[in-house]
Amino acid sequence: MKILLKIISGFTALLLLAALAGFLYFNLTFPKVSPAENIQIEFTPERLARGKYLVENVTGCLGCHSDRVPDQFNFPVKEETLGRGGFLFSKKLMGLPGDLYSRNITPYNLNDWTNGELVRVLRSGVNKQGKVLFPLMPYQHLAKLCQEDLYSIVAYIRTLKPIAYDPPPTHLEFPVNFIVKTIPRDAGPYPPAPDKKNLLAYSAYMTNATACYDCHTPVDEHGQPVPGMDFAGGMVFHFPDGSTLRTPNITPDKNTGIGEWTKDFFIKRFRTGKKMADLHAPVNLGEFNTFMPWMEYGNMTDEDLGAIYDYLHDQVKPVKHKVEKFTAAK
Repeated sequence: MKILLKIISGFTALLLLAALAGFLYFNLTFPKVSPAENIQIEFTPERLARGKYLVENVTGCLGCHSDRVPDQFNFPVKEETLGRGGFLFSKKLMGLPGDLYSRNITPYNLNDWTNGELVRVLRSGVNKQGKVLFPLMPYQHLAKLCQEDLYSIVAYIRTLKPIAYDPPPTHLEFPVNFIVKTIPRDAGPYPPAPDKKNLLAYSAYMTNATACYDCHTPVDEHGQPVPGMDFAGGMVFHFPDGSTLRTPNITPDKNTGIGEWTKDFFIKRFRTGKKMADLHAPVNLGEFNTFMPWMEYGNMTDEDLGAIYDYLHDQVKPVKHKVEKFTAAK
């Protein structure tokens, strides 16, 4: 019996050592991303203006990295919290594998980051400390921006008002906390700046920059996009009162999507959405509300919004998918 116990104990110890070795190997191997580069970024007026436009109206940085008013239409950003982070993307609300808090992107938190570290986290999803960001942070979209646009974003973020605030830590469930470490890769060469005369390239560039795909494409129980349902709507958000919001179909299907919309109507829809959001109307529990960033996208130029319309109409496959936009709590 003693010999058997020794054998079992030895075998258990070997398993524990193997598990420990595997754990150490995994954490030393991933993420497979190169060290941050030494990058110099000149803060020109033109670059700061471009960065302001992108950050505030296109890429949605401040919409995620600020706190928001929960009982007003469109959940407006609290101006005094711009960039400080702390907005909760919860498991209960979005079906995420854990509770995620946006980080502070004001100089209070980023002053000791180099430009190279900021570029790396925006393009590859790995922060200064070598930790991987959950891909809710759209670094895979930002990696497709041209160098000038990305540098403009970095330059403008550097000018935000510092706010002393440390958001709660993010907690991802097992095994997602390990899986996310395998996702980041070196972003590779920058794509060229889009030529606005090349409508196909320009419209694709703007649609990527706004990450429309992420919210308007339904996912399966594993969080993966449902094949053949690109931009077809149905991403689900659960409100605390039990109401359910679903993103609409924005494919060019004429019956269930936006196939009957004209470009002029598409642009005016964003202007109207912004006017409604600007009212800061109170919303009671059980009433319709939306996360669609009308405040941000409603300030985009007609040219950029028109380019997104062109992409959705000319480069997206029509998908017949009727979406019930909102279901009130019973």
